[in-house]
Amino acid sequence: MPQIKILPTDLRNKIAAGEVIERPASVLKELIENAIDAGSSEIKVEILNGGKRMIKVSDNGCGMDKEDALLSFEPHATSKIKELDDLFDIRTLGFRGEALPSIASVSKVKLITGLKGALSGTSIEIDGGAVKEIRDAPLAGTIFEIRDLFFNTPARKKFLRTNSTELFHIIETFTREALSHHHIGFGLVTDNRETMNLPKSSGLRERLMQVYGNEFLNGLIEITSAGKGMELSAFVSNSSNFRNTRAHQYIFLNKRPIKDASVSHAVYKAYEGILPLQRHPIFFIFLTMDPGMVDFNVHPTKREVRFEDKEAIYRFINSWLRDRIKEDRTEYARQFTEASGEVFETPFFQQYITPETSSLVHDGCFVSENPELAYRTSLPFIYLGDTFVAVSGKGGLTIIDHHAAHERILYEKLLNGIHSITRQLLFPKQVRLSGKEYKALLENREMLKPFGFEVEDFGNSTVIVRTVPDELDDAGLSDMLSDIAAGFIEPNTSFQSLRDSIAARIACHGSIRGKKILSQEELSELLNNLEKTGHPDQCPHGRPTRIFYSLHDLNRLFKRK
Repeated sequence: MPQIKILPTDLRNKIAAGEVIERPASVLKELIENAIDAGSSEIKVEILNGGKRMIKVSDNGCGMDKEDALLSFEPHATSKIKELDDLFDIRTLGFRGEALPSIASVSKVKLITGLKGALSGTSIEIDGGAVKEIRDAPLAGTIFEIRDLFFNTPARKKFLRTNSTELFHIIETFTREALSHHHIGFGLVTDNRETMNLPKSSGLRERLMQVYGNEFLNGLIEITSAGKGMELSAFVSNSSNFRNTRAHQYIFLNKRPIKDASVSHAVYKAYEGILPLQRHPIFFIFLTMDPGMVDFNVHPTKREVRFEDKEAIYRFINSWLRDRIKEDRTEYARQFTEASGEVFETPFFQQYITPETSSLVHDGCFVSENPELAYRTSLPFIYLGDTFVAVSGKGGLTIIDHHAAHERILYEKLLNGIHSITRQLLFPKQVRLSGKEYKALLENREMLKPFGFEVEDFGNSTVIVRTVPDELDDAGLSDMLSDIAAGFIEPNTSFQSLRDSIAARIACHGSIRGKKILSQEELSELLNNLEKTGHPDQCPHGRPTRIFYSLHDLNRLFKRK
């Protein structure tokens, strides 16, 4: 008796579903991409219970006749390729013909579709891969309604996460597709409430503004270039806009969202020497090239691709980004180095400019050509660059990162509830967030109240902030709330609790930045407060706040015994 058997169609579809359909967001991706391929100019998505109960996608595309509607649920049925050579000239988002039969095999599907101008359309209902009903229905375009995902595969269903988590993935998928197709209008309704409304836009810049808001967009550099059969449109962090997480990093190839380590590395490499330790850039990379230069058929979900010449693409992206980022960095640095026409007097200059040394002050800098200028042991501190402070004492030298030091102080105050009183904003501030950040922040806003934040829903991915901790500046509120929301979405396992992680994120944004020069009194207060903390030698993220050099250490550095 033969041991090898051909699997039945139903089982083959369920196996394929395991490759293509990981969670509700996977279903949404396939349905949106089919709507895009159908030439839609408007796509509306409705979600119930994180997609577990229902995923509904409506479009105004070309639609299908009855015969095509039935064939679309057959395995490997597609209108997008006809022969082998077509695989190397992919110009559509879908082409494998696996998605619809895979979805239908593990859910309850209702399809209503019709050709434009036709007298009637077709309605098809399928439960677990079996056709239940076919009838006429008036419609131009297509509506897919997917209910009870994995109802007949409980082993798969138990691996789904909470409704909130699944909804975050859905919003992320929706956002990716909307970003790469700015010429299409997108709408998202979750649990009968409008979450995102993105009208058709004139270009990538306008779509980014629709999704993230103008303040977010102002922190990005726009880069466009073309050459060697490739075109690049990119929006990347400017020199002062880095994040604590890898959120807001997207790569699109021929309008298809992909993941590619080589492209990501090319972006990070462009920031070499600029990107601070453990910080990450925002980037949106839109790459267009001849389909013959890339193979999309290497992964069932088409998120991974294989480039014909990976090195050429790496050099193309890296060189254009590096030059533009360097130009922006030069402009950014100029504000710290350009002479203002006035003597820049820090506490150092205020106390030690004398009639004998006043001639040494030139264009705001303290210049000494006299090697006999005496070192004064009473010198309170010296700024080294824009972040580090050197404090001398009888026993040696201490170098302090005043940002990290202030971060530790704020972190412990926030956790202990001893920060100064909450400050009511005279004009409550509207903050626009990405869709999933907006959802995460609203669901966890009660956790922010003990830290001094009062946040209310304003609709359309926007929140109203009425109060902030008195010690924090509300100027960077958008970046701060975005980072806090990222902590709710992907909790940092480096901290004992989510509360600790959120406090660290707030402290990082609220602490002193490099541009601020402290007075002697302010610095003394900072050092005194640092000594009162439980862990004065490290910031909440583990970086040192201060480094000590004893006289013995200094002697060793100078090769002295």
